[in-house]
Amino acid sequence: QVRLVESGGGLVQAGGSLRLSCAASGSVLRVDSMAWYRQTPGKQRELVAKMPSSTSTTYADGVKGRFTISRDNAKNTVYLQMNSLKPEDTAVYYCNSVATESGNSVPRVYWGQGAQVTVSS
Repeated sequence: QVRLVESGGGLVQAGGSLRLSCAASGSVLRVDSMAWYRQTPGKQRELVAKMPSSTSTTYADGVKGRFTISRDNAKNTVYLQMNSLKPEDTAVYYCNSVATESGNSVPRVYWGQGAQVTVSS
């Protein structure tokens, strides 16, 4: 089974920085896209940044210029560097990946357990 394990959340003051990491482990045959989503209470989960491939990136309008997504394919790991954080960035951040498990041929969507990011004003 493929598991996504996140790390790096926490509490930071407005204007500060945090970096989230997410590693795909277990019976991983291939990792396709990797992405970060976030969710606040009472709202739908929203896309923050996505890397469909090693060279392609997509960002939500509200984080462009402040957040950077990157990935290390050798480690099946995706990162989210968050700079100039604002109180409205406070949310639970979820790692997302489309990956294929060893022994299977059909890729599936996997989610991490979530990491709380709190930005104080």
